[in-house]
Amino acid sequence: MRDPDSELDQLKEQHLLRTLDQGSARHSRQSISPQDSSLDFSSNDYLGLAGKSEIKSAAVRAIEKFGVGSKASRLLRGGSPLHKEVETHTANFLGTEAALFFANGYTAAVGTLTALLKKGDTVILDKRCHACLIDGARLSGATIRIFPHNNLAKLEKLLLSSREKATNDSRLLIITEAVFSMDGDTSPLLDIIKLKTRSGALLLVDEAHSLGVLGPGGRGLSHHIGESQSVDFRIATFGKAVGSAGGVVAASSKWIELILNKARSFIYSTAPPHAQAAAALAGLEIIESSEGDQLRNLLVENTRLLCQRLAIHKPAAAILPLIFGEETSALEASDYLQKNGIIVPAIRYPTVARGMARLRISLSAAHSRDNIINLADQLERLLDTGKFTLAPSP
Repeated sequence: MRDPDSELDQLKEQHLLRTLDQGSARHSRQSISPQDSSLDFSSNDYLGLAGKSEIKSAAVRAIEKFGVGSKASRLLRGGSPLHKEVETHTANFLGTEAALFFANGYTAAVGTLTALLKKGDTVILDKRCHACLIDGARLSGATIRIFPHNNLAKLEKLLLSSREKATNDSRLLIITEAVFSMDGDTSPLLDIIKLKTRSGALLLVDEAHSLGVLGPGGRGLSHHIGESQSVDFRIATFGKAVGSAGGVVAASSKWIELILNKARSFIYSTAPPHAQAAAALAGLEIIESSEGDQLRNLLVENTRLLCQRLAIHKPAAAILPLIFGEETSALEASDYLQKNGIIVPAIRYPTVARGMARLRISLSAAHSRDNIINLADQLERLLDTGKFTLAPSP
């Protein structure tokens, strides 16, 4: 029998071992305590809503009314009016007929893809799609095709060859992210929609890192380019800019009905806590308000300031990767910043490709101008040491 110790030793030798122990700074970048006094640039709380008093109050009121646990799955009456309200509000917000609320973004993606796809179908994914999308595609049993990151020519070839092999009963689905979680760039969504339309394929867009950040009212990249009605499925999470937790898929009523009846991660999961649903609702209300517009403007200014200081291209959203290449270099750079009171995680294989380890900077509207200047100063000092060389982005 394979010994787990040998596998753990191998991960340690490759500088890929992860722990949740905050006492081990070198390997603890994936978990930052809320009580940590360091300046945090690891969070996906892009608008700074997670600690917002309105959201906390909404969660408390829900606990007082419905209790902490939801007690059962949604199909066994484990839900409350709050769960349905999240779905109705999200559908209205995104301009779709319906939506379905999951416990988190991972279960939303896996449940949606395994409900939509089966053996005989084909799914075509961008190479840098999130693990939840890859896992959902694999579990579905569909034929999987991968196109290089944002490579439209390759996507078109895969669509043509897949369509030629398709039967009248089979489905062809394209999957891309709106904002890619580790690179911070956006997909060429308008061009993908044109290819999707010509080939008769379906299109799923993961708006996890664009919801609340891009588009009018923070509705995401699909709305930002004015083509929301051309996207068949939109998946998002309430655990980032919305300041709560949970995942959602938005689509037409018939598709949502099918997903509800076939998504095992929905059917066989206890419903999300009532407080989670209430917090998501409160977050959505802020995002689409004038306050949400103000927070987005702050986020843009923070991102612009940091990029100006570092003399690098400003990303479309709030994720800024600094690619060091080797795992040891990224870990040492992250350690340097932590010793100076700044948390920036080192991202390593398998989250990114081998040789593409990086610091992933996540900016927030909650960061002050002084916070951004402090980060820029520390990064400049880090690079001035001469110990580190940034690798070109792929």
